Amino acid sequence: MKSIVKRSIQAGLVFFTMSLTAVAQDVYSDKNALPEIGVVASSALPLSKEKIIGDAVMKQMRGQAPLVMDPVLDEYLQDLGNRLVRYADSAKFPFHFFWVNNDAINAFAFFGGNIGVHSGLIHHAKSESELASVLAHEISHVTQRHLARKIESQQKTAPLALASMLGGVLLAIASPEAGMAALAGSQAANAQMQIDYTRSNEEEADRIGITMLAHAGFDPNAAASFFSTLNEKYRLVSQPPARLLSHPLTETRVADARARAANFPSVSLAPSLSFHLAKSRIMSRYTFDKRYSLDYYSNAVKNKKYVVREAALYGLALAYLRNEQADKAEPIINELLAQRPENLFYLDAATDISLAQSNYAQATARLAPHLSRTPRNKVLALNQANALIEAGEQQKAIKILRDYLLVDKEYEVAWQLLTSAYQRSDDRKDMHQAKAEVFMLNGAHQRAIDELQFAYNYTGDNHLEKQKIRARIKQIREDEERLKRL
Repeated sequence: MKSIVKRSIQAGLVFFTMSLTAVAQDVYSDKNALPEIGVVASSALPLSKEKIIGDAVMKQMRGQAPLVMDPVLDEYLQDLGNRLVRYADSAKFPFHFFWVNNDAINAFAFFGGNIGVHSGLIHHAKSESELASVLAHEISHVTQRHLARKIESQQKTAPLALASMLGGVLLAIASPEAGMAALAGSQAANAQMQIDYTRSNEEEADRIGITMLAHAGFDPNAAASFFSTLNEKYRLVSQPPARLLSHPLTETRVADARARAANFPSVSLAPSLSFHLAKSRIMSRYTFDKRYSLDYYSNAVKNKKYVVREAALYGLALAYLRNEQADKAEPIINELLAQRPENLFYLDAATDISLAQSNYAQATARLAPHLSRTPRNKVLALNQANALIEAGEQQKAIKILRDYLLVDKEYEVAWQLLTSAYQRSDDRKDMHQAKAEVFMLNGAHQRAIDELQFAYNYTGDNHLEKQKIRARIKQIREDEERLKRL
């Protein structure tokens, strides 16, 4: 399935800065409240508020950051993250992992268990263990509540200064370049320095992260090897990557990471096919331009410049697709599917090939048996829905999408496809309601209400639908007010 990438980055974080001001004022007006027993930093930022703020910031990220909305890559990253979270202590809420389309070698964690990974990180990682080591480190920042603890340690700071500090940090999350430019020459620049994780925070995240990495079955030496490589690569560069700016890596720290890894049994892992397929997908679709992508993977396959041949072939097939040469991509994917007929990376590419050739029946027939076994799999369900929409079978697509959204109601791609299906079936009422949910996922409350009011105009004499839409509008307004009252 062709992914959706948001490329425009805007600097507007006014709403969330205001919300965080409210949080700060609430924190300072309630200093004497007793903390929740056993929960670190709960007096500064209770877990309930952290989750609400995290959800709100995630909406802002969807609306403003260049996120990669790619079901195949999302499924891989979430699965990798979950394998680590299983071994995390003090995980207070479900973790959400997502991709940012940015060549920077970086990852970041913020409120509520949200962890973003820049596409540049997997591009430069040599193994799945190296990628997992960064995720484990970020998971540890969340489970140890380092951001909340930093807020708690700054309780003598004026509330407005705290809000400005957090607002500046969130802007830097959306775009490191724009964020740092906005911080330069202002008081927020000093605030950025204050909120950066302390040395003890970093040591704690290293210690817990490496333990988590080892317990999850990855190579515990991967953290040291990855960051040692980064240090060497950027040693003479005046502007190091974002990862090194936010997580300075001294030789002592790298040595400490090696020493911690030595406490665990050494492991010898075969190259992960899923990791290398995800890496090829990132590089072929997002990192390289389409012409270079074709040259790169043609050369890799021809001269055997790869770690895993299947992944190089997959990258070549995707490059052919980007260059509108589906006929050349087809035999490659067919060969790969013959070896691994259940592989979601290959099934996704096969669907795109069939759609590019306007062979809708082939696309839906190929996916149907897999979908019958796992009807709510993200990749299968959304690919099948997309193929059915293109084939003109809107009602079948709508049924699949509504069923999928019962288990994953915050996946924007599903809502976008549902909007398209309703639009093509000329169902204006449900189209506007689905579109409202897309706006809600992007934090655009008023635009969501506008869409629902449009939907209301198409309800006719259906009083139950009128009541349902009025209830959803009320719910959205209450959600907006709750954020302001934090």
